[in-house]
Amino acid sequence: MNDELFPLIDEDGNVVGKATRSECHSGSMLLHPVVHLHIFNKNGDLFLQKRSMSKDIQPGKWDTAVGGHVDYGEDVESALRREVREELGVTDFVPSFLFRYIFQNSVEREMVNAFQTVYEGPFNPDPVELDDARFWPVAEIEAHLGHGVFTPNFEQEFQRLKPFFK
Repeated sequence: MNDELFPLIDEDGNVVGKATRSECHSGSMLLHPVVHLHIFNKNGDLFLQKRSMSKDIQPGKWDTAVGGHVDYGEDVESALRREVREELGVTDFVPSFLFRYIFQNSVEREMVNAFQTVYEGPFNPDPVELDDARFWPVAEIEAHLGHGVFTPNFEQEFQRLKPFFK
């Protein structure tokens, strides 16, 4: 897994090189692209996943329904579809682009490509990728913000999502 190759990009999203997962997650701040999918149900609740305890970053925290890296040589939409299939077993969904931004913490620097869809299920979560998954009402998410329940990335991105809630 640490030998996976990620594209390195400039701030406009142009590929300028490649590096391994371990290089990108070593504090090097090498900018690399990721995809996020926010899944809403008809009631406006947001589907979240609880990250597996085996993850190298933010294990055991609740996070975006789907989040994953773009592989070297892969385009963003292909990466999105692959990650949704791998993490949730979902192939029949219609994504719409929301926004793009750069997220940075002490370990990595990512260009997040965020999408949304409305989907009720079924879901077939990968037990290696995540420990739990469910729909959260917005009020429940807001009640847990700042209490170490969610990844810092999700908490920041949640603020950007607010205009999309019913």
